[in-house]
Amino acid sequence: MPSTPSTPSTLYTDPRLVALYDTLNPPAADTAFYLALAASRDRVIDLGCGTGLLTCELAALGARVIGIDPANAMLQVARKRPHAERVDWIEGDAGALAILPPADLVLMTGHVAQVFIDDSAFLATLKAARHALRTGGELSFECRNPAARAWDAWTPLRSHRKIAVEGIGEVEVWLADAVESPQSVVRFTTHFKFQASGNELISASELRFRSQDELTALLNQAGFSSLTWFGDWDGTGVSAGSRELIVIAR
Repeated sequence: MPSTPSTPSTLYTDPRLVALYDTLNPPAADTAFYLALAASRDRVIDLGCGTGLLTCELAALGARVIGIDPANAMLQVARKRPHAERVDWIEGDAGALAILPPADLVLMTGHVAQVFIDDSAFLATLKAARHALRTGGELSFECRNPAARAWDAWTPLRSHRKIAVEGIGEVEVWLADAVESPQSVVRFTTHFKFQASGNELISASELRFRSQDELTALLNQAGFSSLTWFGDWDGTGVSAGSRELIVIAR
């Protein structure tokens, strides 16, 4: 059975932090990439859909879309978006894929693939995605390239920023305490200081950084034999300096 992380970050479960998510993660080049990929696809599954930003944009294009996420707080935001009524929302994990009609495209965006720390859990999810696709269907997702060592910038000085959220006010946000384990798991904390109240919330997270070779091996084990890789959202190939590992798998 596909599984979700054993200790989900409060970034996705605490309504106070979920309310900040869209401001911290606005539409960007990745959104455009996946929308272009989904063009003319009839049935799309957004696995780990979060607050539904991409999911609802896909629905607006006319696709039949299913959004799946284990975090109820995220789905509550998603269901209030424009075009949300066109989406079938499921609170759950990849186990839900077994009961759905075959899809043309399965997406896992927002670096959600990195929350699977154990290879066994990630492989189970990839197998579930493969099973959910019709013949010729595709899976696409991205991971941060470990060679770029993104976590080196996850320090208070380099990550500090201020955001303004309607109904909440100004919030200071920064990352700290990033530590890499020998198993390529990076643990870190995200800090939120609410200016109106002076309150500070701290959320602990952990992410797995897999190389292109490691991802290829897992995708092959899951039954995907044709893999197309990109190192950036503009369609350039993977290089040593690529920040992303983006794959389209068939």
